[in-house]
Amino acid sequence: MAKKEVAFIGAIDQGTTSTRFIIYDQDTKCIGSHQVEFTQFYPEAGFVNHFPPALFFFSSILIGELICVEFCFMDFGFPVGLTNQRETTLIWSKSTGLPLYNAIVWMDVRTSAICRLEKEFSGGRTHFVDTCGLPISTYFSALKILWLLENVDAVKQAVKTGDALFGTIDTWLIWNLTGGINGGLHVTDVSNASRTMLMNIKTLDWDKATLEALKISPGILPKIVSNSEVIGKIEKGWPITGIPIAGCLGDQHAAMVGQACRKGEAKSTYGTGAFILLNTGEEIVKSKHGLLTTLAYKLGPNAPTNYALEGSIAIAGAAVQWLRDSLGIIKSAKEIEELALKVESAGGVYFVPAFNGLFAPWWRDDARGVCIGITRFTNRSHIARAVLESMCFQVKDVLDSMHKDASQKDGKQKVDGGATVNNLLMQIQADLLGSPVVRPADIETTALGAAYAAGLAIGVWKEGEIFASGGTSKTDTTFRPNLEESLRKKKLESWGKAVERTFDLADLSI
Repeated sequence: MAKKEVAFIGAIDQGTTSTRFIIYDQDTKCIGSHQVEFTQFYPEAGFVNHFPPALFFFSSILIGELICVEFCFMDFGFPVGLTNQRETTLIWSKSTGLPLYNAIVWMDVRTSAICRLEKEFSGGRTHFVDTCGLPISTYFSALKILWLLENVDAVKQAVKTGDALFGTIDTWLIWNLTGGINGGLHVTDVSNASRTMLMNIKTLDWDKATLEALKISPGILPKIVSNSEVIGKIEKGWPITGIPIAGCLGDQHAAMVGQACRKGEAKSTYGTGAFILLNTGEEIVKSKHGLLTTLAYKLGPNAPTNYALEGSIAIAGAAVQWLRDSLGIIKSAKEIEELALKVESAGGVYFVPAFNGLFAPWWRDDARGVCIGITRFTNRSHIARAVLESMCFQVKDVLDSMHKDASQKDGKQKVDGGATVNNLLMQIQADLLGSPVVRPADIETTALGAAYAAGLAIGVWKEGEIFASGGTSKTDTTFRPNLEESLRKKKLESWGKAVERTFDLADLSI
């Protein structure tokens, strides 16, 4: 990229289990960062919340944001890009700024009963696909809003009186950072809006017919903006008053920008879940194999809209956290690689982490986790290796579907996200794909994508500069497959059997 006057760009990366803040220079070199984990709450089976009642005034996320910003921001006058976990749903009071209920996290499945809607509409489960690209599922924000309207009196009353505001986490943070009850901006971006099941993916506006069908008031919805534009400035009360918020993307869309995914290129992000997106350019591609049609990015108010096919996997790195926090098999996430390396294979054990159902390409809300193939030979290392393999099998399933929908052959697979530091995981992925896996030197491409969006908005970079290299460099690490083809096919067949065992288990007695 061309040399410019020294510039700094900040990126707020608000994820499912932590918030981080990273400062980049104009050469995309990280010059400072900080990360804060926050607590997950599981009040019932299938329920996942982020805001405990004791922190009703400010969410743990917002507190984590403040801590990160105070730690990292110095005296640089630079813009901020924001990226966030998607679909997580919050409704709060316009007049008090208080959340009216805990945030319902994207992987939460309390809305399973509301999926009855598929029986009420002529198009069934795919009734809204032509307009919003998404099937009726527990995953998306619209059903979470319906649950809140049906079950929380405070939400119903606030909507009735016009005091309710809805937002995904990007909206919540921007509203608070730009003034909150004193004129905070109520906005979201096209990528986050595309995950609500309420935005028309062609017009990039809230779909009136969908809102009427679901009986959701348009008055609670934020304004939709592009991914790269100056949205507003951070107001008084924060340590960085006056700094412009100049970019906003859902985390997976940000990773696409960070990986410089052009039309026909895909990336896999391994975090709490795993998410595979293929850029289909300005063409909207409808999937016939269980994938989602969504926005990739729109890098400016007048920029073209890039679309994507997406396969979403609910549980990836979260399974490692489960081994650590719930079973105590490991003491830290990084220990899983060493433990799994003590055995040459999973010893016939297959683990399917359908803790809250299965997303793409299965879309089974009734699925629950299974671990099969256990014998007296099985030990902790086999379980650990099976957990790592489960991530890679799921990604393989999604990529197979993606290649069928987009009529593409296997090629190099771009990967990113915290879990990719695990070399064994990346080698297993290459072996199961039967094709190379390319890991960038900077695996935090989600934050980088947010920084790119903010930098584009104020002229630090031009779009052509970001996408010129296709996101690759000499410092990338490539993992090449070394598993025999016959064994690979057998393992994939066994995985398929294990997945089938997870179906229709949601009503098991407790």
